[in-house]
Amino acid sequence: MSNNVSPDGGIKPAAIATTKGAYAPEEPSSPDLSSKSKDDQDHEVHQLHDEHDEDTVYVKGHPVIRNGMDVSKYLISDRDDGDPSLTFRAIVLGSLFTALSSVITMLYVFKPTQMQVSAVFLQLLVYIFGQAWALGTPRPDRFKSPWVQRILRFLNFGQPFKIKEHVVAALIASSGNNGLSGVEVYGVERLFYNRSVTALTAVLATFSISLCGFVLAGVLRPLIVYPAEMVYWSTLPQVVLYQNLHFDQKANRDRLIKFGWALGIAAVWEIFPAYVMPWLGGISVFCLASMNAPEHTRTIFTTIFGGASGNEGMGLFNISLDWQYIQSQFLSLPLKQQLNTWIGYFFWYIAMLALYYGNAWSAKKFPFMSTSLFHENGTRFDSTTILNNHGTIDFDKLEQIGLPYMTSSTVWGYFTMNLAIGALITHVILFYGKDMLLAWKQARSRTQPDPHYQGMLKYKEVPMWWYIALFVLCFIAGIVVTTKGETTLPVWGFIVALLLGGFIAPFSCILYGLYGTGVGTNALSKMIGGVVHPGRPLANLYFASWSHQVILLAVNLSNWLKVGQYTKVPHRVMFATQIYGTLLGAALNYVVMTTIVSNQKDILLDPVGNNVWSGSTMQSLNSQAVTWAMAKQIYGENGRYLIVPLGLVIGLALPFAHWGVIKVFPRAKDWPINTAIIASYSGATTYFGITSWIWSSIAVGIFSQVYLRRRLPNIYNKYNYLIGAALDGGSQIIIFILSFAVFGASGKERPFPTWWGRPDGNPDHCL
Repeated sequence: MSNNVSPDGGIKPAAIATTKGAYAPEEPSSPDLSSKSKDDQDHEVHQLHDEHDEDTVYVKGHPVIRNGMDVSKYLISDRDDGDPSLTFRAIVLGSLFTALSSVITMLYVFKPTQMQVSAVFLQLLVYIFGQAWALGTPRPDRFKSPWVQRILRFLNFGQPFKIKEHVVAALIASSGNNGLSGVEVYGVERLFYNRSVTALTAVLATFSISLCGFVLAGVLRPLIVYPAEMVYWSTLPQVVLYQNLHFDQKANRDRLIKFGWALGIAAVWEIFPAYVMPWLGGISVFCLASMNAPEHTRTIFTTIFGGASGNEGMGLFNISLDWQYIQSQFLSLPLKQQLNTWIGYFFWYIAMLALYYGNAWSAKKFPFMSTSLFHENGTRFDSTTILNNHGTIDFDKLEQIGLPYMTSSTVWGYFTMNLAIGALITHVILFYGKDMLLAWKQARSRTQPDPHYQGMLKYKEVPMWWYIALFVLCFIAGIVVTTKGETTLPVWGFIVALLLGGFIAPFSCILYGLYGTGVGTNALSKMIGGVVHPGRPLANLYFASWSHQVILLAVNLSNWLKVGQYTKVPHRVMFATQIYGTLLGAALNYVVMTTIVSNQKDILLDPVGNNVWSGSTMQSLNSQAVTWAMAKQIYGENGRYLIVPLGLVIGLALPFAHWGVIKVFPRAKDWPINTAIIASYSGATTYFGITSWIWSSIAVGIFSQVYLRRRLPNIYNKYNYLIGAALDGGSQIIIFILSFAVFGASGKERPFPTWWGRPDGNPDHCL
């Protein structure tokens, strides 16, 4: 489609494609507003609004990004050079970095320091190696022999490294950990249940768990991929970076220079909050003011204002300057999403303090924040003490020892997870039902107005039977595993797991596409798995793995299909490379897992571990499985935490209350309220871990989405997402290096000397 043709076939008046493909008014038609009065400026801006696009708001001649259609028209180019996507170079680079990311990720599962290779980091690595391949190899035209030329062209020697190759290679690399969940289950089985899965079980279960969710993304792509409003906002920095790296590099030179500077500055800066001066990761005036206060006062201040260490406190008014925790998502997530998160944080602060100081569920006997289990007297609960020799719960032992207790923060976190899931289902049906029906009809008639969708119509679609056939194979593999393998999960349990995941996945995909974030569903999978398979931790692990993977893979594939739509990678290439990357990564994960578990089993079973190996992740997975296997006793009708499953019912009612308010006060329809996001950020995302980043994320969101986007749309459209990707890339590169150099990933930790900026206790100087 021509850049000057609107989706309905009309000509866009006075619009040209910028270097990023974004539409902007031609220079002669952009009046100088700087010397005019505010009324004159408003009048001329209104004229621009009418002249260019009646649905677009302009400020000083530049469009303000407000929704998905604005993103499609003004932010992401619909340019398609027709360059090849599935090349030898793309496959090799994708495979190479799949090996890197999957092996490192699996390796760090067994390390005392956790580490992952981020998507932006992989994107930059692929670009560097792709350019080196293009520039460091001989061009085919330097040779006279035709067959040599053909071989060199096949090997992509001397050929420019284009955007579609880059996307495909990065996609393969990023898909490498899609099957991690299943491999972790095998690790738990080897360590704690003294049995190894057979080769047949490993192959079939990995295949089934890794790919079972793909069919939903395929079937529902007219709803969750094609429409312009399905932006997948958190991925925009990557898409913008792809286009800036490959499109009109000379014209984009200024932007790329700024990208390089931002990446370099972020990399240098990250050394300080991450290593030299961790205090920068949690600056709290209240913590500093309480340094000489009595211990009781300091404890209260830590609970409320501390947040620079894991499970320290709520981090109220705590400011973090550590970008590894903030990240570009708060530059890219739309204002409608961030407004709901801010409302959620408000409720979270109130609820956490009320529950703890109100002594709900005997909260004061336990830490303020912790995901561990406890006895009634406040000591840690060892889940292995209630297991028999078969790895299932011995209920006689459980009766003697007593049911475990949880902290009030964990109970609230689980409750808000279920609250968010219930609200998600009702909210999508009530508020998006008509839009989804329209999107489906438009996709069937190929009239979806999104210019990127229209630009993809020339490529062959993935036939629906491909997705269905893949699901049938995954289903058969799962049936074989549950009947022949020793999973302790019956066939009907496997089917229930798929049905549960299949029911929730469409709602999660819709929310993720519209808002850039989802809601946590893993706890629900484990809770229901525990209810239907009481006393069987291993069955719970397999149940949760299949159920949650359906949701996770549907979201991941939909996200990448949208990236493919933005960058014009053919549908069938996206489908094939996703499968290839997922299976390759799962195979490598399995090899690494079996090697480490076989050779380091004793140290991995040790609760402490050493400075090289730690089984804490596997121990945590097993403990959670044991806990959820007691779901009937803990969350049942007579359970101590009945409120957790009731969160689903309460959550289902929240959007009805919202809908009722709109009926009474019609103007409330314009308020971008989403009760699912509010519920999720009221506790489900912040009930454990570091919290010092919250207020920094709010500041970043206000600056980006409230000020920059509305007041300076030209700068926002050019640099917001690009600089966000640079900051992510710089900080993640340094964290990767520091992990091996000083954080102990190489086997020896080299801590920075203790000083005021790096105290022995909490970095923010709270107690």
